[in-house]
Amino acid sequence: MAESAYRSPRAAALGGMRASLGMPAVILGASYLGFGSLCREAGFSLWLGFASTATGWALPGQIALVELYAVGASLLAIGSAVALTNARLLPMTVALMPLLRHPGTPRWRYYFFAHFIAITGWTIAMQRCPDLPTDQRLPYFAGFAMTLWSVTLAATGFGFVLASLVPDYITLGLVFLNPIYFMLVFAADFRHRIRALALGLGAVTGPFLHLVDPDWGLLATGLLAGSAAFLVDRALDARAGRPHA
Repeated sequence: MAESAYRSPRAAALGGMRASLGMPAVILGASYLGFGSLCREAGFSLWLGFASTATGWALPGQIALVELYAVGASLLAIGSAVALTNARLLPMTVALMPLLRHPGTPRWRYYFFAHFIAITGWTIAMQRCPDLPTDQRLPYFAGFAMTLWSVTLAATGFGFVLASLVPDYITLGLVFLNPIYFMLVFAADFRHRIRALALGLGAVTGPFLHLVDPDWGLLATGLLAGSAAFLVDRALDARAGRPHA
């Protein structure tokens, strides 16, 4: 069923749930198996692992939390590292939430569902929600994101238990399925020139900037590659005589 063919907001929510239970749930669930294992190896309790997934729900920040806890870092250092790691979620939220708005929707729903914005749900929503009627966009995103969130909660627990049953390199290696999946998801955006430019420039400049400064290389890559892609795309539009979108 095409995204524009849902009969009602409720049907859109169910459609989002079904969409999440395919490859997104498999890949993200496998990644959180690795995270659950990491929690156990670092001396993090199962309940703290659950709390991290339930409230933070951003794997890079959660990994930073557990690793810094394992080496005895201070609460201030842990909080600062997690905040900086998850700072990318702010521009993602700013970009997505206007797309999900529908007249008459209570404002608290936007604040509530903003908590479930993470890279997988954000990417899928940015790709599919523009094709939906406005009253179906937030339900679709809610169904998709909350289902994934539930899967990752369960996977965190399973990973914690599996840590004692399988070798470390297997469970921890599952964490690296996430970036591979993200690249495959982003590949669908190659039909949009500006997004293809941003991804290509980021892939080229990212490794170099990481070598220059591992702490700030990723942030610098996003800023430089994204800005350069915007300027190049605008220049190409001007040369072709087209108005810039």
